[in-house]
Amino acid sequence: MAELFRRNSFFWRRLHSLTGVIPVGFFLIFHLYANWTANQGPEVYNEHVRAINSLPALWFLEVFGIFLPLYFHGLYGIYIAMDAKHNVLSYPYWRNWAFFLQRLSGLITLAFVTQHIYHFRVQKALGTWGPENPLPTFEIVRDGLANPAMRIWYAIGIVAAAYHLANGLYTFLITWGITRGPRSQRISNVATNVLFVLIAALGLSALRAFR
Repeated sequence: MAELFRRNSFFWRRLHSLTGVIPVGFFLIFHLYANWTANQGPEVYNEHVRAINSLPALWFLEVFGIFLPLYFHGLYGIYIAMDAKHNVLSYPYWRNWAFFLQRLSGLITLAFVTQHIYHFRVQKALGTWGPENPLPTFEIVRDGLANPAMRIWYAIGIVAAAYHLANGLYTFLITWGITRGPRSQRISNVATNVLFVLIAALGLSALRAFR
């Protein structure tokens, strides 16, 4: 497998870059926004959950639009992280630290998302909450986050995911030739840092709503 990745590294790295933004990055923002609606009250959140779960061919969208791209991106990201040479102590430049934090935040995000999927999506599929209440309603999510340690873990995971997406978008724009010169890269650096703050704030606000 490692030899396959090395022989076709250009293709795999481009696919890795693309899946991190489309569809995984878009889904992250959509999912955080859907959770943010809990700030408007339990019934508004529950209505969003019902609307999402009533989409036609939802399982197809989840498998091919979320889970497969997500785990390809995550597992190939682990391969990149293991293959990389981290030297932030010897060369403590900003982009060198960003490279290191991108790999670290990716590992945290993968662990966080996997736990989140098991905690809610897998339990939904197993019918854990019973036939009369099969969806992860506001009350179920609130109870699942009642443990302070779980809330801390979710806060860490949200911030890591927000950073990984925002910094990944910065490198995505370079990789795909959208920001070529120093000026455009400086602008995208500022824009993606602002995006990081906004996404993290959206996620933490959603977390705070389930209290």
